[in-house]
Amino acid sequence: MERGKKQLAIIGGGPAGLFLYKRLVAANDTDWEIHIYEKGSQLGAGMPYSHEGANDEHVTNVSDNELPGLVTSIEEWIKTAPENLQRRFGIHAGNFNEYKVVPRLLFGSYLSAQFQLLQEKAAAQGLVTEVFLQCNVTDIAPIPGSEQLAVLTAANRHIYDAVIVSTGHNWPIKHEGKIPGYFDSPYPPAKLQQKLAHPVAIRGASLTAFDALRTLSRKAGTYHRRDDGMLSYTLNPECAGFKIVMHSLYGLLPAIRIHFDDASLSRDAGITEEELQQNKEANEGFVSLNFLFERNFKAPFREKDPGFYDRIRDMRIEEFVDAMMDLRERLDPFTLFKAEYAEAEKSIRRQQPVHWKEMLSILSFTMNYPAKHLSAEDMLRLKKVLMPLISIVIAFVPQSSAQELIALHEAGVLDLIAVDRDSEVIPQEKGGVIYRHTDESGAQQKVYYPVFVDCIGQPQLSYDQVPFPALRNTGAISPARLRFRNVEKAKQLKEEGTMKIEEDSSGNYYLPVPGITINDHFQVLDQYGAYNPRLYMMAVPYIGGLNPDYSGLDFCEAASQRIVAALLKTEVVA
Repeated sequence: MERGKKQLAIIGGGPAGLFLYKRLVAANDTDWEIHIYEKGSQLGAGMPYSHEGANDEHVTNVSDNELPGLVTSIEEWIKTAPENLQRRFGIHAGNFNEYKVVPRLLFGSYLSAQFQLLQEKAAAQGLVTEVFLQCNVTDIAPIPGSEQLAVLTAANRHIYDAVIVSTGHNWPIKHEGKIPGYFDSPYPPAKLQQKLAHPVAIRGASLTAFDALRTLSRKAGTYHRRDDGMLSYTLNPECAGFKIVMHSLYGLLPAIRIHFDDASLSRDAGITEEELQQNKEANEGFVSLNFLFERNFKAPFREKDPGFYDRIRDMRIEEFVDAMMDLRERLDPFTLFKAEYAEAEKSIRRQQPVHWKEMLSILSFTMNYPAKHLSAEDMLRLKKVLMPLISIVIAFVPQSSAQELIALHEAGVLDLIAVDRDSEVIPQEKGGVIYRHTDESGAQQKVYYPVFVDCIGQPQLSYDQVPFPALRNTGAISPARLRFRNVEKAKQLKEEGTMKIEEDSSGNYYLPVPGITINDHFQVLDQYGAYNPRLYMMAVPYIGGLNPDYSGLDFCEAASQRIVAALLKTEVVA
């Protein structure tokens, strides 16, 4: 450490840490010395883009033209990427297309290269950076009588003036390793590289589920390219009996990647601080969900698609969701999936957006910032009504994954079962699970599967699951919750006993939500409601209750902007 410099620790050197570091280098504030702690062996890739989250067969669901800016584009980097890496993935400067998705491990190498370029730029500017690889942080502890924080590892204890937690994804282990054939997540995917000759149950139909499909199917059979450009699938003889059974809420499959009219729109769109403040003043201190829906979803259609605007202009959120879900619930999911694949191919080929899907994605992203200002009633409404549609539409399954799903279904080795929220996965002590659900006729079904993979995506983790006990023990962080606007409604819900409702000494009622409390700059709030200007939480599993949609790299870009502006006490600049 250089004497006299302020010390900053970034806990987690994956994509979130990369975008934080990019902002810090751009600010060129050499009064700070930066230490980066990464439990893996490389910077930039994190879980999704390393072997912790991907094999060679896994692809991103964003393309080069959609990425927030770093030092160089993928197109520029490919020209200098190692030849063995280019050969391995069949991508080189001559055949690269900025509109196509790329293999996740290749993308991880790109992100690592960007981190290295930023380190070189920082060194040239005199910005001191120290990196600790394969170094797991065990705790973060406030220092009594001091404004500083201690970062603890197995070997050392360092003191910092500020700490930013950007540790990325975390799938807690519940039954994996104890129940044979039970997997709490499909990560790392190498564990699913098994030749199986029996049915496999998957819970979920998100991008996480598609990761499992890609790995499991390659060990059991082979894909072939047909004359029409689509895929077919042949099961290996030794894997006879293999089948993947996806269990999806209400039997729905996600939507497929489309062309975005303006790839940067999701990062630039949004409500101004002044608009939010005005709305809060008019709504007893809350931001209205109806306002967000009107302002960030409906309003842009006046210019983008006047016909669609006329169709939805008078719809409430519930009416809009019902209209959009009606077709999905009436059609066979695979028939609809094939139709949406054709629509998406046309959208990309003609570079024409599907406006309502594009705007729903933007709405989801721009809700992250004001969501913590919703009333408890609006948060319940958001989760019950709007988020189920959003989670389906904005998955944006890559075309290659969509083709594989279609091929598997046509080969008879992929089924989809509709389940409701009351379905249950019951682990069996000797191995496997019993999947219990009620079918469409109302009959109870209990089916045994020797292998089960939980693929519902990143869970929103609780306050108690934050992996730094000293922060909880000292009251430096607090459980997230939202206040009810309607006291009588809150009392009714509490009396019904269907959900946990809290009451304070002033007669206010609150809805507990997952994770911890943070403010608009991602600074944590302590047990008394005071924010800590030195401690920032950017790790998505622990802030999900107040950030219902953390949209990958776009989230990293936007969150890092706010954090670094607060840290350096500068304006938020895009």
